[in-house]
Amino acid sequence: MAGAAPANADRTQATLYLDSPITSAKGVTEARAKALRKLNITTVRDLLTHFPRRYMDLTNVCTVASARIGEVCTIPCEIFEVRTKRPRPNLPIVEVTLVDGTDTMVATFFHMPWIAKKLRRGMRLAVSGKLAFDFGFKRMTNPLYEEISGAEVEGRIIAIHPATEMLQAGHIRRIIGDALDAASGMHDPIPPRLLASRGLISRGAAFRAMHEPRSMDEVQVARTRLVYDELLLLQLYLMQLGSREVEGATPKAHETEGSIIDALRHAMPFTLTEDQEHAISELFDQMREPHVADHMVLGDVGSGKTVVSAFGVAAAKQTGTQAAIMAPTEILAQQHMKTLGPLFAKAGISAALLTGSTPHEERMQILRDLGSGALDVIIGTHALIEDDVAFKELTFVTIDEQQRFGVGQRAALLDKGVAPDALYMTATPIPRSLALTLFGNLTHSYMRQKPNAGASRMTRAYSREQKGSAYDAARAAVMRGEQVYVVCPLIGSAKADAKRSPGDEDEPYYPDVMIEDDSDLTAEGGASAVKEAKRLSTTVFADANVGLLHGGMRPEEKQRIMEGFASGEVQVLVTTTVIEVGVDVPNATVMIVEDADRFGLSQLHQLRGRVGRGEKDANVYLISSSKQPAAMQRLSALEQSDDGFQIAAYDLSLRREGDILGNKQSGAGSLKLVNIVKDAELIDAAHADARALLADDPSLSSAEVSALAREVRMTFMDERQVSGG
Repeated sequence: MAGAAPANADRTQATLYLDSPITSAKGVTEARAKALRKLNITTVRDLLTHFPRRYMDLTNVCTVASARIGEVCTIPCEIFEVRTKRPRPNLPIVEVTLVDGTDTMVATFFHMPWIAKKLRRGMRLAVSGKLAFDFGFKRMTNPLYEEISGAEVEGRIIAIHPATEMLQAGHIRRIIGDALDAASGMHDPIPPRLLASRGLISRGAAFRAMHEPRSMDEVQVARTRLVYDELLLLQLYLMQLGSREVEGATPKAHETEGSIIDALRHAMPFTLTEDQEHAISELFDQMREPHVADHMVLGDVGSGKTVVSAFGVAAAKQTGTQAAIMAPTEILAQQHMKTLGPLFAKAGISAALLTGSTPHEERMQILRDLGSGALDVIIGTHALIEDDVAFKELTFVTIDEQQRFGVGQRAALLDKGVAPDALYMTATPIPRSLALTLFGNLTHSYMRQKPNAGASRMTRAYSREQKGSAYDAARAAVMRGEQVYVVCPLIGSAKADAKRSPGDEDEPYYPDVMIEDDSDLTAEGGASAVKEAKRLSTTVFADANVGLLHGGMRPEEKQRIMEGFASGEVQVLVTTTVIEVGVDVPNATVMIVEDADRFGLSQLHQLRGRVGRGEKDANVYLISSSKQPAAMQRLSALEQSDDGFQIAAYDLSLRREGDILGNKQSGAGSLKLVNIVKDAELIDAAHADARALLADDPSLSSAEVSALAREVRMTFMDERQVSGG
């Protein structure tokens, strides 16, 4: 039955009202509740955290005549005419002629034919957007607009909430206003001492200011409080989740000194960098303690993260137990075995490789050795989490490129030991603010230095018309006896690639690599590896051996091509993102990325890490197929910096954090307001406060924080059900 909680309800009643079903909010019929559910609003709490996407500031408006070209402005006006044009079958355009008594302007809406049904002559609107001048009129393209009355023009700020066709922004604003009245006086879950120390306003005041602000300054103050809430709750959830996962288990305190570790150090063919030494020391600090180590190494491309993992394996061997290293692709797992196997052998550590293509008899012998304890470390892919893979005593696990594994996959490997220590590695250099937000329950090491600092790497962004210069450079490299990568966004035809499923082991699926939207992945005209290999082998590189590599090939084919490229037999490798990590060919000095504008900057940085891995200087050419100046401007960031952390920070400012990670992390969906780049200081503050709260009261059971504990439970109920918590 619809209805609102009494306006004079006590604080407890107002607080409990937040978790009432959305139908308990005033004005919400079953039909409106259905429309709200499409916006993921099922409770009053969801409603109050359905924050405005923009604000229309009617305290600072101008007339059509006084509005300046090139500036963003808000203009109250009246609709004179609404016309729909269709210059092409797939291009509907709605043109709205607007007047205000001082002049005439035109608002143009592309690909929004439904607007013609909503707007009519005589309707009063406030329109907001960047003003241009074209075809004799002042114009706005796809402006923000809101129907207004005369009273609303008088100095108000109107919150514009995400809406649906069935429930427009004005209706949502009124429903939220009523809910704010009903929830007035709600308890604040944050302890008063924390609010005072951080200079934060109450939660009730913050909700009111976000939805019904009196000034834009008030919005900023409210946002700061609510961002802090999101971050503190997430940090508490992550930290508590980590401690609960090993409840009742006895973690191993590892030996971090001894002959095995010394032997591994002596086997190293190069002097470790300061960053490597520091990361090993930080990992050992965690491993030698009688608690579970959950440590993350965030390293730039080529910074030598795998060496850190090797020392963790040596500590497990020194302790008399076993270790596992899981990589997302066979190519990367094989590379780890090729790199680490000889080092382990010199240190007296027995190792084996297990992947989906391991022959049956060899696999059975590996499983027997693993179960008996004869095998010290297993390196592999998802094959490691199969049910019949059992260890005698697994105490250390490395999960490489951890963002490519699901939560369940990571847990499946860890469950094969009793509270094993875990090292998570990522070659996507995640800025500290993002790492703290998504992995607040982990300790972190950062690696920027490269063991091989001899080779330089230059990156250039070219338009399609300039690509001939890139291929000239590639031909010159081949003539010098060097090797070349040509990277394409598609395997074969766009339609064929569209049929691929996420999760192909050796061809990571990137639903977010395109700039505009997911549908761009299947856009016609994108360069395909199959077609490019055929074309290049008969034209540009007709006198060279051109190989083709992609995730759709059989494992033995991929292995043959990679061995041919590693040996120098294959001089030009046309490929996809399958070579993004784990491919180490020091003689490769040139990379050309076709349709580079379709990839995220962090992914391009990963790709270019495949060249310049030896002593020879390298060149990377990013070919843009886009006609938009913004695309070339974005790629120019890679020309200006070779620091993966700087690139990732810039990428974050342009894209969602999920695009960079390639995988939605547990809990991240609770962040509705947080901006990872702009809110770095608040992230630090919330992380520190969460640690302090749990240090004083690990179960959050005291009276001071009981309301906060309840808020964590209510916010992350779905995640706990998924994770089994």
